[in-house]
Amino acid sequence: MSDIVKKVKKKKKRKFDYYDAFEMQTALAVKESKMLEQVVKSFTKAEDLEDHLKGAHALEREADTVCHNVFDALMPDFVTPIDREDIIAMAESLDEIVDKIEEIIQGFYIYDIHFMHKDVEPFVKLIVKSCEALSEAMADFRNCKKSSKFQSLVVRVNDLEDEADRLHMSVIRSLYTVERENPVRVMVWTALFNAMEDCVDQCEAVADQMSAVMVKYA
Repeated sequence: MSDIVKKVKKKKKRKFDYYDAFEMQTALAVKESKMLEQVVKSFTKAEDLEDHLKGAHALEREADTVCHNVFDALMPDFVTPIDREDIIAMAESLDEIVDKIEEIIQGFYIYDIHFMHKDVEPFVKLIVKSCEALSEAMADFRNCKKSSKFQSLVVRVNDLEDEADRLHMSVIRSLYTVERENPVRVMVWTALFNAMEDCVDQCEAVADQMSAVMVKYA
């Protein structure tokens, strides 16, 4: 069991800290994104990804544990720092980031890709940056009403999503123009790039949730 999960369990012995749990979820998202980056940089062939699949799934299970701990803490908790529905939505959305990153690694294996597309690395860099930016914003979330930098951190996540949108449009258009003679390749890489775009979109969705909570309690 990782130190991250142990820390959550330890917190349960006294008043559960939901902000700590959110921060642990973003930390796991950063770890999963960096594992994805490592997979891309070291790729040789799909069958060599089995160890990475196990590592990615282990992180996904850790993220699930943190999410479940949040739900367990909510059941008997009458006084929460923010509304219960906001806590549930935040925990589920954060968990979804890790799930989506794992699905990309699984996709490389399932589709048995024979090469790493040239545009994967810049897209994965955006995923890593988005997770890191979200993690930095989450570290300031508990103090968002008094923070002088929280909103700029959220805007950073939004800016990265805009950059990912532009890259996604360019890459998909290239697939359907340059690669049109290879329909299987177009199908596979369209699915994979869509999954990458979904990851960055999910980071933005969490950032927007954080902004909404800040406005709600302002």
